[in-house]
This record gives sequence, C-alpha cells and structure tokens, in this order.
Amino acid sequence: MDEGNSPDDDITNSENVENEFSLDPNDIVEVIQLEGEDEDISHDVNDMDLHDEEEDDEFDEESEAMGGGQVKDDASMVFSSHTDAVFSVGIDPHGGKMAVTGGQDDKGYIWSVTDGECIMECGGHKDSVTSVGFSFNGTYAATADLSGLVKVWKVETKTEVWSFECSDIEWLQWHPLAPVLLSGTVDGDVWMWKIPDGDCKTFQGHGCTAGVGRILPDGKRVCVGYDDGAVKIWNMKTADVMKTISGREGHTSTVVCMDCHQDNSMVMTGSTDVTAKIINTSTGKVLSTFNCESVKEGDNSVEACGFCKQQTLAATGTLQGTLCIWDMPTQITRSKCQHEAGVVRLKWDPTAPLVYTACLDGVVRLWDGRNGQCVNQWSGHTDAILDVDLSRDGETLVTVSDDKTARVFSLHTPDR
Repeated sequence: MDEGNSPDDDITNSENVENEFSLDPNDIVEVIQLEGEDEDISHDVNDMDLHDEEEDDEFDEESEAMGGGQVKDDASMVFSSHTDAVFSVGIDPHGGKMAVTGGQDDKGYIWSVTDGECIMECGGHKDSVTSVGFSFNGTYAATADLSGLVKVWKVETKTEVWSFECSDIEWLQWHPLAPVLLSGTVDGDVWMWKIPDGDCKTFQGHGCTAGVGRILPDGKRVCVGYDDGAVKIWNMKTADVMKTISGREGHTSTVVCMDCHQDNSMVMTGSTDVTAKIINTSTGKVLSTFNCESVKEGDNSVEACGFCKQQTLAATGTLQGTLCIWDMPTQITRSKCQHEAGVVRLKWDPTAPLVYTACLDGVVRLWDGRNGQCVNQWSGHTDAILDVDLSRDGETLVTVSDDKTARVFSLHTPDR
C-alpha cells in the first residue's frame, strides 16, 4: 500500500489519537467533516452515539416535506387571537378594511385586515361561533353560535346592541340594503330581525333543517335549502312561500351550498347528492342539473358553487377536490380542475372570469375559468381552510383555518 498521506491514513491516525486521549463523546462540541471522508467519518459519528441526532434531522426534513414543518407563508398578515379552530369569516362590504371571525373558542373578533389590530372581542357566547357577518354599511357585525345565541355589535362604539336565542343556528346573512338580519335554524325555521329594534318575522319550516340560505339581490326574496333536498323561495315581506322545488326535479339529499345570480333570475344549489342545479327564481323551474360525480371511491358532495360575474359560466367544487367549470348555455363541462384535497369554498373574482378555491390542504388557488389553468396559489395555513371571504373590490382574501389562525392575502399581483 502507498505510504503517502491517503485519506485512509488520516482516518487511522485520527483513531489512534482518539484512543490515546480517550475522548469522551460528550466532550465533542462540533464534528468537522473533511473532504473525501464522508463514509468513514459517518462511522466515527455512529461510534460516538451521534446517530440519533442525524435521525432527528432526517425526520424534520421529512416532516417539512409532508407539510408538518415550515410552510411557505404568502399571507400579508396573520390574525392569531383565537385559541382554537376558526370556523367563519366575513369582510366588511362597505370599506373592506375590517374582518369578523368566529371560532371553536366560543368567541368572535372584529379586527383590521391592514395591520391585524383587534378592534373588539365579541364575547358572551355559549358555544362555537360558526356564523358571522357585517351589515351592508359596516355599522353592525353579527355573531352566532351553535347553541342558537345571536349577538349584534355596533362597531363604532364597540358595544353589544342586540341579542336573541333560538334553536341551533345553521347560517346567517345580512340584507344587502338595510339593517335586517336573517338566520336559518336546525329546526327548519328562518328568522328575520330588524336591527337594533329587534322586530322579527318567522318563515316556518316543514320540520327539516334549513341548512343554507341566500337573500336575492333584489332584497325582496330569500332562497332556502333544506336537509331533505327541498329548495324554497320566500317572499320576505309577506313570509309566504313563492316557489318550492322538490320531488323529481329537486335534490334527493341535503342542500349544502347556494349562490344567487346578480340579475335575480337564477339561483344555483349544490347537494350531498353530488349534483348542482340552476333554478329560475320566477318560475321555480330547474334549468340545468350538473352531475359532479367522480370516478374516485369515497364520500363526495358539492361543497361550493357560484356564478361568474362576467361570462355565462358557473363553478362547482366537491369534497373529492374537483372544480368543474360549466358552460351554462350548453350545460357542458368546460374544464375539470383537480385539487390535492377537498374544495370547501369558491369565490369568483368580481372583475375577471377567475375563480378562487379554498381547500382542506390549506391552500388557496386561482383558476382561469376560460381554460381551466391554475394561474396562482397562496399558502400559509398548516391545516384545513374552513371558510373564506373576498372583498368587494377583489383585492383582499381572508381565510380561516383549523390551525387557529386567520390569514389575509393581498391579491395585488400580475397573475390576477
């Protein structure tokens, strides 16, 4: 063997020195790896019981790859006052500078989307706050919990101005033009209150949960979807049912989501029967039925739906992660966009044929409705997104998540 200073000789000398001085592995401050010695030095490290530290580093790297470590955060601001999962969010429609959120910690918060400053805490709830929203002019904010307690807060004075208790709340929505609040309940009734006076009116159900509801843009009618698949259009002034869609034409199981077309002529509903329907609000006739079934096995439902504001397009998002873009005149699928996890919410951009999806993998994606291409995405959450709202000008998106945070995403990007 060559007697020159080979790497093997260096390692042998190193071992002799180590034996001579009886090095204690605990005294080692740092291991410096020399060029060409990777394999043998690693054996020395193993001999000194440092293998566990290497395994820990490898575990951390794998954890990051699986989403358990650092996640790229595209949020411009993070609101972290909640101490448990955050279920619901609403952006002030008047100025777009405030958000209200509700969570499993039995609290609601009103806060600034600009700097995250907490404007006020909405306390006194008895259960998880699952429904929130601002009045049309941002004067009031409402928070409702699973126990059926509804509270209304005046933002300017930071005070509670009204409260009411009914059966378990499923949803609430403010009137688009007046300080009037509507809420659907588990027993099937829909309540309407004038705020802050509290004058109320009830739309009596048929013994089945009123799971979702939307006030039509004309402000005169409200469309309600029920757990048995029925859809009803109510006259808000008289509290009479104007149209009922059920039976052969209607859904066969729970109505989960709903959107109203901006011209008042149509509503779109999505259901656990994995279909979406477009309904004429004047005649009650079902104009289209979109089959959103997937070839994948497992539970599925239409969790989100919506109308494009610029073109004759509609979108549906399913629990199995499929976003479908539908051409309404021809009733055919224009694009199918597959996600890595279920789609829980979707929002069409107010100024372009672009649609945002919020998913159980904690990512928001932006899709071009014309060609089905994903043009951008925003991450930051470390758990499932549970709700999302988009500001009226389309510049700000706020998401809430199982990870106990709300995140603000600024959409001032060339991709948009």
